[in-house]
Amino acid sequence: MDVAQQIETLEYLASRRRSCRAFRPTPVARETILSILGIAQKAASWCNSQPWQTIVTSGHETVRFREAMRKAATSDALQKGDFAFPREYRGVYAERRRESGFQLYNALKIPRGDKLSYSRQALENFNFFGAPHVVVVTTDEALGVYGAVDCGAYVANFLLAAEASEIAAVAQASLAFYSDVVREHFGLGSDRKVLCGISLGIADTDHPANSFRTSRAELAEVVSFVGD
Repeated sequence: MDVAQQIETLEYLASRRRSCRAFRPTPVARETILSILGIAQKAASWCNSQPWQTIVTSGHETVRFREAMRKAATSDALQKGDFAFPREYRGVYAERRRESGFQLYNALKIPRGDKLSYSRQALENFNFFGAPHVVVVTTDEALGVYGAVDCGAYVANFLLAAEASEIAAVAQASLAFYSDVVREHFGLGSDRKVLCGISLGIADTDHPANSFRTSRAELAEVVSFVGD
Protein backbone atom coordinates (compact mmCIF):
# COMPACT_ATOMS: atom_id res chain seq x y z
CA MET A 1 0.00 0.00 0.00
CA ASP A 2 1.51 3.36 -1.00
CA VAL A 3 1.37 6.56 1.03
CA ALA A 4 -1.70 7.92 -0.76
CA GLN A 5 -3.62 4.72 -0.08
CA GLN A 6 -2.57 4.73 3.58
CA ILE A 7 -3.74 8.32 4.05
CA GLU A 8 -6.96 7.60 2.18
CA THR A 9 -7.70 4.61 4.44
CA LEU A 10 -6.97 6.57 7.61
CA GLU A 11 -9.07 9.52 6.47
CA TYR A 12 -11.91 7.17 5.54
CA LEU A 13 -11.95 5.57 8.99
CA ALA A 14 -11.62 8.89 10.83
CA SER A 15 -14.41 10.45 8.77
CA ARG A 16 -16.75 7.47 9.14
CA ARG A 17 -16.28 7.05 12.90
CA ARG A 18 -19.10 8.40 15.04
CA SER A 19 -20.28 8.19 18.63
CA CYS A 20 -22.94 5.48 18.71
CA ARG A 21 -25.84 6.19 21.06
CA ALA A 22 -27.99 3.13 20.43
CA PHE A 23 -26.71 -0.46 20.26
CA ARG A 24 -28.18 -3.83 19.46
CA PRO A 25 -27.81 -6.46 22.23
CA THR A 26 -25.74 -8.78 20.02
CA PRO A 27 -22.36 -9.48 21.70
CA VAL A 28 -19.08 -8.92 19.89
CA ALA A 29 -16.80 -11.93 19.38
CA ARG A 30 -13.94 -12.06 21.89
CA GLU A 31 -11.44 -12.38 19.02
CA THR A 32 -12.68 -9.09 17.55
CA ILE A 33 -12.41 -7.30 20.88
CA LEU A 34 -8.88 -8.65 21.36
CA SER A 35 -7.93 -7.42 17.90
CA ILE A 36 -9.22 -3.91 18.69
CA LEU A 37 -7.39 -3.90 22.03
CA GLY A 38 -4.20 -5.04 20.31
CA ILE A 39 -4.29 -2.07 17.94
CA ALA A 40 -5.14 0.35 20.77
CA GLN A 41 -2.12 -1.00 22.66
CA LYS A 42 0.17 0.45 19.99
CA ALA A 43 -0.71 4.01 21.06
CA ALA A 44 2.15 6.40 21.74
CA SER A 45 2.85 7.31 25.38
CA TRP A 46 5.35 9.43 27.23
CA CYS A 47 8.55 7.39 27.85
CA ASN A 48 6.55 4.38 26.61
CA SER A 49 4.92 4.25 30.04
CA GLN A 50 1.65 2.81 28.64
CA PRO A 51 -0.30 3.92 31.74
CA TRP A 52 -3.66 2.56 30.63
CA GLN A 53 -5.29 -0.50 32.09
CA THR A 54 -8.72 -1.62 30.95
CA ILE A 55 -11.59 -3.78 32.16
CA VAL A 56 -13.93 -5.22 29.53
CA THR A 57 -17.40 -6.34 30.58
CA SER A 58 -19.62 -8.87 28.81
CA GLY A 59 -22.91 -10.62 29.48
CA HIS A 60 -24.07 -10.57 33.08
CA GLU A 61 -21.12 -8.44 34.15
CA THR A 62 -22.29 -5.66 31.83
CA VAL A 63 -25.75 -5.94 33.41
CA ARG A 64 -24.28 -5.74 36.92
CA PHE A 65 -22.17 -2.71 36.04
CA ARG A 66 -25.15 -1.02 34.37
CA GLU A 67 -27.24 -1.51 37.49
CA ALA A 68 -24.50 -0.04 39.70
CA MET A 69 -24.06 3.01 37.50
CA ARG A 70 -27.78 3.67 37.08
CA LYS A 71 -28.24 3.39 40.83
CA ALA A 72 -25.57 6.03 41.38
CA ALA A 73 -26.93 8.31 38.67
CA THR A 74 -30.52 8.15 39.92
CA SER A 75 -29.68 8.57 43.61
CA ASP A 76 -28.33 11.49 45.59
CA ALA A 77 -24.78 10.19 45.15
CA LEU A 78 -22.25 13.00 44.82
CA GLN A 79 -20.59 13.26 41.41
CA LYS A 80 -16.91 12.84 42.14
CA GLY A 81 -14.49 12.37 39.27
CA ASP A 82 -10.82 11.58 39.58
CA PHE A 83 -10.02 14.43 37.19
CA ALA A 84 -11.42 17.95 37.31
CA PHE A 85 -14.44 18.40 35.07
CA PRO A 86 -14.49 21.39 32.69
CA ARG A 87 -15.02 24.56 34.73
CA GLU A 88 -17.16 25.97 31.93
CA TYR A 89 -17.63 25.87 28.17
CA ARG A 90 -16.98 29.32 26.70
CA GLY A 91 -17.32 30.90 23.29
CA VAL A 92 -16.96 28.53 20.36
CA TYR A 93 -16.62 25.54 22.71
CA ALA A 94 -20.03 26.28 24.17
CA GLU A 95 -21.44 26.73 20.66
CA ARG A 96 -20.11 23.36 19.50
CA ARG A 97 -21.39 21.63 22.63
CA ARG A 98 -24.82 23.22 22.19
CA GLU A 99 -24.97 22.30 18.51
CA SER A 100 -24.13 18.66 19.26
CA GLY A 101 -26.74 18.47 22.00
CA PHE A 102 -29.50 19.97 19.89
CA GLN A 103 -28.64 17.64 16.99
CA LEU A 104 -29.29 14.72 19.32
CA TYR A 105 -32.47 16.21 20.81
CA ASN A 106 -33.81 17.09 17.37
CA ALA A 107 -33.12 13.58 16.11
CA LEU A 108 -35.04 12.21 19.09
CA LYS A 109 -37.81 14.81 18.62
CA ILE A 110 -37.23 16.24 22.11
CA PRO A 111 -38.57 19.82 22.23
CA ARG A 112 -36.15 22.55 23.27
CA GLY A 113 -36.46 23.33 26.93
CA ASP A 114 -37.91 19.90 27.84
CA LYS A 115 -35.58 19.38 30.80
CA LEU A 116 -37.29 16.18 31.91
CA SER A 117 -36.59 14.56 28.53
CA TYR A 118 -33.04 15.96 28.58
CA SER A 119 -32.47 14.23 31.92
CA ARG A 120 -34.04 11.00 30.72
CA GLN A 121 -31.74 10.96 27.69
CA ALA A 122 -28.70 11.77 29.86
CA LEU A 123 -29.47 8.65 31.91
CA GLU A 124 -28.95 6.58 28.77
CA ASN A 125 -25.23 7.16 29.33
CA PHE A 126 -25.51 4.94 32.39
CA ASN A 127 -27.50 2.39 30.43
CA PHE A 128 -24.48 2.31 28.08
CA PHE A 129 -26.99 3.03 25.31
CA GLY A 130 -27.85 -0.67 25.37
CA ALA A 131 -24.31 -1.82 24.52
CA PRO A 132 -23.39 -5.42 25.41
CA HIS A 133 -19.82 -4.46 26.38
CA VAL A 134 -18.16 -1.64 28.28
CA VAL A 135 -14.44 -0.94 28.38
CA VAL A 136 -13.36 0.95 31.51
CA VAL A 137 -10.12 2.88 30.97
CA THR A 138 -7.97 3.74 34.00
CA THR A 139 -4.60 5.40 34.39
CA ASP A 140 -1.89 5.42 37.06
CA GLU A 141 -2.49 8.09 39.71
CA ALA A 142 1.17 9.07 39.94
CA LEU A 143 1.37 10.05 36.26
CA GLY A 144 -1.26 12.76 36.63
CA VAL A 145 -2.54 14.66 33.64
CA TYR A 146 0.16 13.30 31.32
CA GLY A 147 -0.93 9.75 32.00
CA ALA A 148 -4.46 10.87 31.14
CA VAL A 149 -3.23 12.41 27.88
CA ASP A 150 -1.52 9.12 26.99
CA CYS A 151 -4.80 7.31 27.68
CA GLY A 152 -6.49 9.73 25.29
CA ALA A 153 -4.21 8.47 22.54
CA TYR A 154 -5.13 4.91 23.52
CA VAL A 155 -8.85 5.72 23.31
CA ALA A 156 -8.40 7.33 19.89
CA ASN A 157 -6.60 4.22 18.60
CA PHE A 158 -9.32 2.04 20.09
CA LEU A 159 -12.11 3.97 18.38
CA LEU A 160 -10.41 3.84 14.97
CA ALA A 161 -9.69 0.12 15.37
CA ALA A 162 -13.34 -0.48 16.28
CA GLU A 163 -14.45 1.44 13.19
CA ALA A 164 -12.08 -0.58 11.01
CA SER A 165 -13.63 -3.73 12.52
CA GLU A 166 -17.17 -2.46 11.77
CA ILE A 167 -17.89 -2.30 15.50
CA ALA A 168 -19.71 0.71 16.94
CA ALA A 169 -18.39 2.54 19.99
CA VAL A 170 -18.79 5.67 22.08
CA ALA A 171 -16.29 7.09 24.55
CA GLN A 172 -18.07 8.19 27.73
CA ALA A 173 -16.59 10.59 30.25
CA SER A 174 -19.93 10.32 32.07
CA LEU A 175 -18.85 7.04 33.66
CA ALA A 176 -16.05 8.93 35.40
CA PHE A 177 -18.65 11.11 37.14
CA TYR A 178 -18.85 8.33 39.72
CA SER A 179 -15.24 7.17 39.84
CA ASP A 180 -15.59 5.85 43.39
CA VAL A 181 -18.51 3.66 42.32
CA VAL A 182 -16.50 2.28 39.40
CA ARG A 183 -13.48 1.63 41.60
CA GLU A 184 -15.54 -0.14 44.25
CA HIS A 185 -17.48 -2.20 41.71
CA PHE A 186 -14.32 -3.58 40.12
CA GLY A 187 -12.18 -3.69 43.25
CA LEU A 188 -9.63 -1.19 41.92
CA GLY A 189 -6.95 0.29 44.14
CA SER A 190 -6.69 4.00 44.89
CA ASP A 191 -3.68 4.16 42.56
CA ARG A 192 -5.96 3.60 39.52
CA LYS A 193 -7.82 6.70 38.33
CA VAL A 194 -10.91 6.30 36.17
CA LEU A 195 -10.61 8.23 32.92
CA CYS A 196 -13.64 7.12 30.91
CA GLY A 197 -15.63 4.21 29.60
CA ILE A 198 -16.15 3.01 26.04
CA SER A 199 -19.43 1.32 25.23
CA LEU A 200 -19.02 -1.20 22.45
CA GLY A 201 -21.24 -3.31 20.21
CA ILE A 202 -23.27 -3.39 17.02
CA ALA A 203 -24.97 -0.13 16.12
CA ASP A 204 -28.75 0.03 15.94
CA THR A 205 -28.75 1.86 12.63
CA ASP A 206 -32.53 2.31 12.73
CA HIS A 207 -32.46 4.28 15.97
CA PRO A 208 -32.85 8.07 15.49
CA ALA A 209 -30.01 8.75 17.96
CA ASN A 210 -27.64 7.42 15.30
CA SER A 211 -29.10 9.48 12.45
CA PHE A 212 -26.91 12.60 12.64
CA ARG A 213 -23.25 13.54 12.34
CA THR A 214 -21.48 16.25 14.30
CA SER A 215 -19.47 18.89 12.45
CA ARG A 216 -15.75 19.61 12.59
CA ALA A 217 -14.05 23.01 12.58
CA GLU A 218 -12.09 24.09 9.53
CA LEU A 219 -8.31 23.84 9.92
CA ALA A 220 -8.00 27.63 9.71
CA GLU A 221 -10.01 27.88 12.94
CA VAL A 222 -7.64 25.69 14.96
CA VAL A 223 -4.20 25.81 13.28
CA SER A 224 -1.59 28.58 13.17
CA PHE A 225 1.59 28.23 11.08
CA VAL A 226 4.71 30.06 12.17
CA GLY A 227 7.63 30.28 9.71
CA ASP A 228 8.05 29.04 6.15
